[in-house]
Amino acid sequence: MVPISFDRLFAQITLPATSRYDGAMLSPAALVLWLGLILGIKHATEVDHLVAIANIVSESRSILRSAVVGVFWGIGHTVSVFIVGVLVILLRIEIPPRLATSFEFAVALMIIVLGSLTLRSALRGRKDIHAHTHEHGGTVHTHLHFHDKKHAHQIGEARPHDHARQAKLRGGRALVVGLVHGLAGSAALTLLVLTQVASGSQLLGFFYLLVFGIGSIGGMLLMTTAMSLPLVLAPAHFGRLSFPVRLVAGIGSVAFGVYYAAHVLKG
Repeated sequence: MVPISFDRLFAQITLPATSRYDGAMLSPAALVLWLGLILGIKHATEVDHLVAIANIVSESRSILRSAVVGVFWGIGHTVSVFIVGVLVILLRIEIPPRLATSFEFAVALMIIVLGSLTLRSALRGRKDIHAHTHEHGGTVHTHLHFHDKKHAHQIGEARPHDHARQAKLRGGRALVVGLVHGLAGSAALTLLVLTQVASGSQLLGFFYLLVFGIGSIGGMLLMTTAMSLPLVLAPAHFGRLSFPVRLVAGIGSVAFGVYYAAHVLKG
């Protein structure tokens, strides 16, 4: 996250005069709220957010369900940012650097877990790729087996999918991911802005939180919808595309999570 100074910006915003933008008169409060909306949209498109949410979207075959995932992420993100933001506005609480680092590290671990779950889910239903347990020399070990189509076989009994339950699980996971993301990353930049907004008007600070949340929900809704389009628009090939897409999402998520964790620890 690149630090940005808002001192000059808010020196202008806190003046009681109106400001002219593109031929229209905008009040200082309106400028603050537009800033919150733009930052909210931008915040939703950050790499760690997209990598994490891609694991959940890769399981969906519907544009609508993918969009709902984005909305649930945005709701979770907005809830956590709003709670912390209210504390900043009312109690003048600052997030200690060590706690902020812990939030970032939690995001990295969450991305690794999401990637691992995606890989497990992608490999579990395959007849040609699965794990086998063997014993050699008194040592038990497990490794992957790869079969061609002729020798492929199913491990265990196939279980029917409950699509309603799967949709609820995806929504719940997206909500939790959003909650964690709301406490980390560039949300700290948002809270920095809030401390300056609240110095003039607490009500304006609350509205800023609201429009920032709306921006993050809208931004992630657009991103999850875009992610689902290639699979949904090629339904005849979805069966073949589903596995490689989820495999890439899982491996990429784990790799990025490890990189992100190392970056956070390095400081």
